[in-house]
Amino acid sequence: MTTTAAKRSILALGLALSPLAAWSQVSIAVTIAPPPLPLYAQPPIPDDGYIWTPGYWAWDPNTGDYIWVPGTWVMPPAEGLLWTPGYWGWVNGGYMWHHGYWGHHVGYYGGINYGYGYIGSGYVGGRWDRGRFRYNTAVNNIPSGRVHNVYRAAVPQRPTHPESFNGGPSHYRAAPTASERRFEAAQHREPTQEQSEHEHRSMAMPEQRMGNNHGMPPTAATPRPGGFNDPQVEHVRQAPEMHVQPVHANPGMARPEGNPGGGHPQGQPGGHPGERSGERPGEHRGHPEGDRR
Repeated sequence: MTTTAAKRSILALGLALSPLAAWSQVSIAVTIAPPPLPLYAQPPIPDDGYIWTPGYWAWDPNTGDYIWVPGTWVMPPAEGLLWTPGYWGWVNGGYMWHHGYWGHHVGYYGGINYGYGYIGSGYVGGRWDRGRFRYNTAVNNIPSGRVHNVYRAAVPQRPTHPESFNGGPSHYRAAPTASERRFEAAQHREPTQEQSEHEHRSMAMPEQRMGNNHGMPPTAATPRPGGFNDPQVEHVRQAPEMHVQPVHANPGMARPEGNPGGGHPQGQPGGHPGERSGERPGEHRGHPEGDRR
């Protein structure tokens, strides 16, 4: 690790003083704001029973840089479980990563609109019904005939913003509700082995580093964990033209090498093939499985 990277790495931020630390699993804290969430399409579901987990920027202390971990379809570890995505939150002058987890309810994930049913609070991409998972085709890429346990329901319109973290200079500042706090404190399961291996493989790929891809990782989403060479891998799409000011951690705070300063919109959904760029979550212009990312 270089001296610069070492200076950027882990901070001692006094987690015991954080109001979120008492109930969230905080693993690491850094001084650099996570990059924008890239735009990408959701690959088609590989088979019945899989649940979508959105992509995220993970911090690699070995390189002092963010690594894009592609969104992917995952088999839940047990019947009835749902995925609460991890998120970055601004606490005590730095950015803290809160791990995702499996549980019987979806907990707090920073209010961030990850798309594809993760609209900032809860999950509207599907639900368990008598031991089987039913998919909302309004927000999932479900090829005709592949999965039959489906329904279609409109999803609430939620605004998206360029930031990929909660608090500080971000527009995402929603605090956890009482129910979300209870869900966090309840029994839950850690990411599956496949999910952990998916992240570790991403860490080993230099092209997934933000400093190398400038916020445009070549592999944005995979149909299965670790499926980086699958023909149905989705790549990052060009963002629609927007007039957004870059988001910085703090005036004078360093940024990882190669970051152009936030030119790619954050928190906006990606799209299925054929959809128009720039649509918001829940805007479905002629495609049967509309929500994008």
